[in-house]
Amino acid sequence: MLAAAAAALLTLTASGCVTVHGESALVPAATASEAEQALKDFTTAFNEANKTYDPARDAGRVTGPFGEINQAGLRSRKITNPHGNPDHRPLELTDTKFVIPRKAGWPRFFLADTDSNRDTDQGPGDTRWLLVFVRGGATEPWKAAYLSVMSASRVPVFKREQGYAVPVAAGSTAPVIAPGVLGERYVSFLKDGQQGPFTPGTHTTVWREQRKKAAARTGLVTQYVDQAESRGDFAPLAFATEDGGTLVFFATRYYERQTAAAGYRPKVGADVKALMTGEVKNTVTKRWVSSQTALLKPAGTERNAVTVLTRLQGVTAAEGS
Repeated sequence: MLAAAAAALLTLTASGCVTVHGESALVPAATASEAEQALKDFTTAFNEANKTYDPARDAGRVTGPFGEINQAGLRSRKITNPHGNPDHRPLELTDTKFVIPRKAGWPRFFLADTDSNRDTDQGPGDTRWLLVFVRGGATEPWKAAYLSVMSASRVPVFKREQGYAVPVAAGSTAPVIAPGVLGERYVSFLKDGQQGPFTPGTHTTVWREQRKKAAARTGLVTQYVDQAESRGDFAPLAFATEDGGTLVFFATRYYERQTAAAGYRPKVGADVKALMTGEVKNTVTKRWVSSQTALLKPAGTERNAVTVLTRLQGVTAAEGS
């Protein structure tokens, strides 16, 4: 009987129906208890790091664009405030709703939609923290790769199938733009201003206008170079929404180069100076990581099909020359 069972298992495995390790089985990315523990571990590490300004305290719990922004910020503040954070207030995350998709293989991811003690509980100041956790293998810890802080009223209702969220693949043709190329389209918009499917707003048309004004400032030339980023834990992650849309978390990098007129130097704040190499003579180049959250309408939508809801960015390095 054991031999027959083993033969049956081998037959199933060879046919591609199952695998011993579950690489092709559609399974929940995490159990509810695993997701709760991941959020708890993150919060504990985040508070320890924020209190001491020691990036090593939460380095094992953050990754991707959020991790790079977080670690650079802590390195900077450790230099400007070597004794730690005198105004430390522990982060508290409550009223958490976990958005857990089913997925085959690795990496896996899930979303924690939670309320922080960094806001007001009603009105326009009422916000939610959306943290996307990723894990590359069964023996790896869950790490927060994306953070989006948005108005509670803008958090969409996520689509569910058999109780689980529905992930949207990078190459999916269901949304108006495939999540995997959204970063490239966003970078193109910032460069040439061709609105296309992007809705006018703070993180699209307004941001371009702010850049244009900075570039035209007398005595200081500012140039921007944007790059889409999707490698490793910077890969875009997306969830289907109940109304047929797609919520996408994606990352970009950009360089901001400021060159002052002869006889002048660009002003550099202490937080940027702490991350700087070289000496500022008349030029400073800042390297930024930017994390965006966008709501995409279904394919076939002509205009205002992509709304960039939030942008979290930070300087991760700087060079003077």
